[in-house]
Amino acid sequence: MTGGFAPWQQRAYDRAAEALDSGRMGHALLLCGPALLGKRAVAERLAQHVLGCGQDPRAQRLFAAGSHPDYSAIGFIPTKDGSRLRSEIVIEQIRELSAKLTLTPQYGASRVALIDPADAINHAACNALLKTLEEPHPGRYLWLVAANPMRLPATIRSRCQRLELRLPPHEEALSWLQAQGHSTDAAGEALDAARGHPGLADAWLRDGGMELRRSVAADLTAIARGELAVSEAARRWTDDDAAAQRLRHAADLAAAQAAGLTDPMRSRRLVAWFDAANRTRDLLRTTVRADLAVIELLLAWRADAAGRRDGRGRR
Repeated sequence: MTGGFAPWQQRAYDRAAEALDSGRMGHALLLCGPALLGKRAVAERLAQHVLGCGQDPRAQRLFAAGSHPDYSAIGFIPTKDGSRLRSEIVIEQIRELSAKLTLTPQYGASRVALIDPADAINHAACNALLKTLEEPHPGRYLWLVAANPMRLPATIRSRCQRLELRLPPHEEALSWLQAQGHSTDAAGEALDAARGHPGLADAWLRDGGMELRRSVAADLTAIARGELAVSEAARRWTDDDAAAQRLRHAADLAAAQAAGLTDPMRSRRLVAWFDAANRTRDLLRTTVRADLAVIELLLAWRADAAGRRDGRGRR
């Protein structure tokens, strides 16, 4: 997301800031909601509020530079060999963050720690985090940002107040997309494709996601008609870093088709394929060969299309 606060971010921030100022917010906060709605930006603005950056230009400069001594944030770190980022947050990170929270603040009377994405904390790290949540220190705030909060243990969720960012009304989302410089037609098409998610629509319009979606739709149509070999489509879909995004688009396109049908059997098959596409996307994070997993998925798509043609022929 670009530019200043979106309206839905401002509403979430205002609620949280008012709760903080009135003493109705505890030390632990879980900011949740769909990815790309700006949860991290809200959390960082709240941190600046708590740390008094608005009244202290030097503190504001330190925060902007990522060097404020009373603010700590953790996320994915490189693996030991430095070849890639880890896919989870590990116990050493939580222990280090917890230790920083116990230190005396250097500015004012507060310290803030942020974990993003909190839903990537592994089991051992969750146990360490639970201890920190159960032993709060005055003036210390621990904020968790999560797009999938149900991945966190119930023991963690129950010890946090919840601030949820929700998808905004359609007209508000459309106006915001137009304010980002997108045309009305393009914004409307992307917003519909993203099922009302303005942050996702904005990302797709900026990074070629809508063109990728149209390419996926064309491939699915060609496979159904027998005009494109499944092996060729699978190779194309997995030949770069956009495989997961293609599978997301494919699943969404199947769901959109299912929503517009009156044939319950056909709808159920599309919903089943939607689930299969999402499972295949999850497999991309494992050692399974991506092209073979996608071939299996697309064979099912072709078989369903062939079955529908045979059914019409018999009728």
